[in-house]
Amino acid sequence: MNNNQLEQHIYTNESLVYSNQYLTFMLAGEEYGVDILRVQEIKGWNKATVIPNTPEYIKGVINLRGTIVPIVDLRSRFGLEDAEYGPTTVVIVLKVVGGDGNRTVGIVVDAVSDVYNVSADEIKQPPDFGRAMSVDFIKGLAAVSEKMVIILDIDHLLNSSVALPLDIPVN
Repeated sequence: MNNNQLEQHIYTNESLVYSNQYLTFMLAGEEYGVDILRVQEIKGWNKATVIPNTPEYIKGVINLRGTIVPIVDLRSRFGLEDAEYGPTTVVIVLKVVGGDGNRTVGIVVDAVSDVYNVSADEIKQPPDFGRAMSVDFIKGLAAVSEKMVIILDIDHLLNSSVALPLDIPVN
């Protein structure tokens, strides 16, 4: 499914809005999913305006029809090896809900993948790594078509903790 087909699928199929559907994307060979209801837009990568003194994983900001949107490189945020942005690199613009209201944040990913229906009982808890690392931003793991999809809790991942390293627990 190419980006245009995926965007059309998201915006034109009303049945998507009423079920547990996840937009999946690729990052360093792994497939991640976010609640499709949080996806506002999928854009091809364009250079962002760099803001000085921000963490390395914040690539800058873009002006999205009058809204200034911070752009987070998810590879960098997860501590994965850097990769050059290519023709499949996209920014997924998400609505993030937090204690101080809603925000719009973009995440840079390697490529969008698909949309899957995943029921709540199909999502398994992530393993407990103890204090070695925080997995609070992982909502769960889902087996879809014989592969594992990591379902992200974007509110926890991108909310006020966006400037904090992942290994610091956020309350």
